[in-house]
Amino acid sequence: MHIPDGFLATPVWATLDAAAIPAAGVIVRRAQREFDESRVPLLGVMGAFVFAAQMINFPVGIGTTGHLVGGALLAFTLGPGAASVVMAAILAIQALVFQDGGVLALGPNIINMAVVGVLAGYLPFHLWGAGRWRKWAIFAGATLSVLVSAVLALAELLISGVHISASMLGVSLALFLVSALLEGAITLTVIQALEAIQPNFVRRPAEGRSFALGAVGLTAVLLATVGVLFASTAPDGIERIIQSSPENGYKTGAGLAGVALVWAACFIFGRVITRRRSA
Repeated sequence: MHIPDGFLATPVWATLDAAAIPAAGVIVRRAQREFDESRVPLLGVMGAFVFAAQMINFPVGIGTTGHLVGGALLAFTLGPGAASVVMAAILAIQALVFQDGGVLALGPNIINMAVVGVLAGYLPFHLWGAGRWRKWAIFAGATLSVLVSAVLALAELLISGVHISASMLGVSLALFLVSALLEGAITLTVIQALEAIQPNFVRRPAEGRSFALGAVGLTAVLLATVGVLFASTAPDGIERIIQSSPENGYKTGAGLAGVALVWAACFIFGRVITRRRSA
């Protein structure tokens, strides 16, 4: 899903880099309004979990892999503003520290996944998540989040002049649909598992969740240490289109370092925005 450097035309990545700056300001202000100090530990743990989960590529067909994006999962557990900030932090650390995704393409990746993807994923939950359609809203939100992010990335590549044949475009969209449906299923499973540990974990996120937090944190560490050993080395959908080799060659040590960096960045951010609001 990450777009590497060298494939977007300069006007495209420059425009989106410029757009990402005010967008970041808006989501930070939104996060500051909707977040409280009791939820700061959740910010770090969920960020670490999604970073670790993104390291695990799984086959989706025709020599192509997918991985959990996690934007909708973050939105359901943190709220859309904080989720966008956490996803932006994950993307920045991946690009700047692990060369996973381009540095010049960081703005487009943030717009695609941290802003539009998160908001698209949260929309079905916002509309139908309180009633009997709640499970479907979670599934649909996670699915929509990946589809929207993928279509935006494809559009940016096409605008930049990257040649994608009609047949390749059709296959790519089909593979993205498979990845999106898997994202929906995984997200729903994770939410249900969290709520089995702590009832109403998502609906009332400010209430006690210490045991659920511990479970998520432990899962993040296991994904970073054990899960990477089983990750597929085939390229993901975007990498397959642009004939790029996978860049996220995480090893166990690097994965743990990344988890720690993301946790620290999200935790510090949470402390800063809550203190600013109280001041």
